[in-house]
Amino acid sequence: MTFYQELQLNQAGSKNLLKKSETLKEKLYHMWVYLVKIAVTLAFCFFFVSIFSILFGNENSIVGVVVLLCLMVFRNADLGIHTGQSTMLLALFFVIMTVCPHLANQFSPVLGMLLNIAALAVLILFGCHNPFMFNQSTLVLGYLLLYGYDVTGKSYQMRLVGMALGAALTCFVFYRNHKNRTYKRNLKDLIQEFDITSSRTKWQICQILCVPIVLCIAELCNMPRAMWAGIAAMSAILPFMEDMHYRVRKRIVGNIAGVICFTVLYFLLPSSIYAYIGILGGIGVGLSAQYGWQAVFNTFGALAIAAETYGLQGAVSLRVIQNVFGVVFALAFCVIFYWFMSKKKESEVTVHAE
Repeated sequence: MTFYQELQLNQAGSKNLLKKSETLKEKLYHMWVYLVKIAVTLAFCFFFVSIFSILFGNENSIVGVVVLLCLMVFRNADLGIHTGQSTMLLALFFVIMTVCPHLANQFSPVLGMLLNIAALAVLILFGCHNPFMFNQSTLVLGYLLLYGYDVTGKSYQMRLVGMALGAALTCFVFYRNHKNRTYKRNLKDLIQEFDITSSRTKWQICQILCVPIVLCIAELCNMPRAMWAGIAAMSAILPFMEDMHYRVRKRIVGNIAGVICFTVLYFLLPSSIYAYIGILGGIGVGLSAQYGWQAVFNTFGALAIAAETYGLQGAVSLRVIQNVFGVVFALAFCVIFYWFMSKKKESEVTVHAE
């Protein structure tokens, strides 16, 4: 494996190489490549988001984050169907992420919930057909980030331009990287494969319904940063219940541990470098292959931003409350939904038997 090829590995792949190293020299080499990869990735991410902030305003730096996320994911991930149709779907997804979160913020929480359900239905049914590729962690996360950091007036006009540029870049990279692949399925197949009795479709429906409901409840309760609850719910909803239980536990424990670590750093470090705690969290995420540790370090960046607005105590309280509420509600929602679907199936079997 070349140096460049090793740089392309994810955290789990790099750590697997480290584990399999037979000599100290080999282990030190793989560790060096791993650290170089993290440094290069962080530098590129910082540069990319900074460019978007300069071009479209600091309030639209989140656009740079969303575009960067899409570029890094879809250069390798696909939608499982014909490349040309997938490229058009990606362009549609960018339109949805640009328009729908902004409109939903203009409505009441209930009307906004209905619009969010419609928007997520398109993103998830056509963009997250394979749950194990975790495209929902890109598309739904991007949607929620743009929802949570909404802008108006001139800033929104700049956001339109930034998202248009992001769509063009993502579609170009996606088509270039996937154009030579052969797919047996197309858009029509995705529609035909919708089956309310399958675990995949039930998982999709839970994502489509639960995440907007969580946002709506958080807003009706006047909780700031409602998107945190939505993101927590999105990350916890998986096709298999045992995996959901694992995610819920790790998300709660990881966020509490992250809050404690952030609070310690907040008091130990001078106020002039508080903003860099988020970067420290990014490094931690880069070094983490397990979901629990990623939840710990993801907390740093979120709290570093929120603490400027709500103060340390307010940001910490919001983070814990929103995340616990999001994952617990998602688990309860899915348990009830799956129970209801199983009862419905049993009743249908009984009717046919009679």
